[in-house]
Amino acid sequence: MKIDLNSDLGESFGAYKIGNDENIIPLISSANIACGYHAGDPLVMDKTLSLCKDNGVSVGVHPGFPDLMGFGRRQLNASPKEVEAYILYQVGAISGFCKKYGLKINHVKPHGALYNMAVKDEKYAAAIVTAVKEFDSSIKLLAPFGSQMVMQAEKQGLPYACEVFADRAYEPDGSLVARTKEGAMITDEDEAVSRVLGMILKGEVTAIDGSVIKIKADSVCVHGDGEKALAFVQKLRTAFAENNITITHF
Repeated sequence: MKIDLNSDLGESFGAYKIGNDENIIPLISSANIACGYHAGDPLVMDKTLSLCKDNGVSVGVHPGFPDLMGFGRRQLNASPKEVEAYILYQVGAISGFCKKYGLKINHVKPHGALYNMAVKDEKYAAAIVTAVKEFDSSIKLLAPFGSQMVMQAEKQGLPYACEVFADRAYEPDGSLVARTKEGAMITDEDEAVSRVLGMILKGEVTAIDGSVIKIKADSVCVHGDGEKALAFVQKLRTAFAENNITITHF
């Protein structure tokens, strides 16, 4: 069995350091790289792409709302046309650095509030898929199983992969529990590993209300800005090896 292990990275900017990219990148197979809207800056993008090149890590674009103050986690009242333009703008930014390092964009994974809104909003999901397809129809969309993003990717003929989260709790409908709610974040490493193995091997996870829901795992995400991000990645790698699960980009 094979699984992709991804992390949201490149989120430092200016004088502010976020995450532990130098230690995490060698341990993962795919990186979702911030593009300067919710986090990141040109120098950080350059360094992150260089680390991906050196470690053979697949490049993903992590576009969000233009909301540096809110780290892209606040919902903006943007039109679908604006969302489409936001995606194109940010994919283009990463593409420039990819050209410098001889790399190719493998996937696009929206960030934060934009991601969560597009899970349920058909118009936002369609705008994201349209933007990716207009840029390069071979780029994959990374999105949750059963989401509007996956439905729109199927409708428009864009390749996609389904993502699950090691460090987030799920609602009964398969969406992520809002960060403002108690229990939204999984902080215990052993619990995270157990949940991830269940998602990969059984295709199911226990939601926050105790119900068991179906899920599809092509890729597992660990948020790079999490306090235990490195520990999570290390323990997941050990658990994958013990269960004969090979880590490879999708």
